[in-house]
Amino acid sequence: MANNKIYAFLGPHASGKSTMVSQLMSMGVHYIPTVTTRVFDDRYGYKRRLYKTVSNDDYRKEKLIVNNTYQANNYGLRKADVLDAYSNHKVSITIMHDPSAIKQLQKFVNQDLVTIFLMIDDVVFVDRLLRSGCLNDEIRYYVETAEETGEFENWRDVDFVVKNTSTARVALEQILAIMGLVTLVPQEDFDNLVK
Repeated sequence: MANNKIYAFLGPHASGKSTMVSQLMSMGVHYIPTVTTRVFDDRYGYKRRLYKTVSNDDYRKEKLIVNNTYQANNYGLRKADVLDAYSNHKVSITIMHDPSAIKQLQKFVNQDLVTIFLMIDDVVFVDRLLRSGCLNDEIRYYVETAEETGEFENWRDVDFVVKNTSTARVALEQILAIMGLVTLVPQEDFDNLVK
């Protein structure tokens, strides 16, 4: 019997991590929530269901197996949440913001962790920031931060890379294939589908 797997998504800001995870959650895939000190404004209200915002004091009290800082906010995974995922769910997903977070999780689940980097290019990056309502100063901040931290280069540290520059559906289909959540249909059924 195969071990339970945890799929961790990594990618620069606006690469679609939250979108992909939300799509997978809507399909019934178990999600390991990220605990953070970041407070999401109304523009990013949809992320409130993916992240558990806590105060700095409460964050320090958490029993975390992953703990890192990204853009001046703390992000972590609770040990109890990861143990629950690993023990009770065949497939779980989570979001990472830094390769150091992946290394921390690898120490805990080792070969049962699969990492997926969502890759975007500069044009898509800026376009998505504009569409989300970012102003020029915010866009400059995100671009400079990505360059300083090497966010676009983190693909070198993962198991799979999914180019997410087209539609969300194209990226999601690739992710489902990586996760083994697709089923091959018999040739006769396939022939009928393409007629």
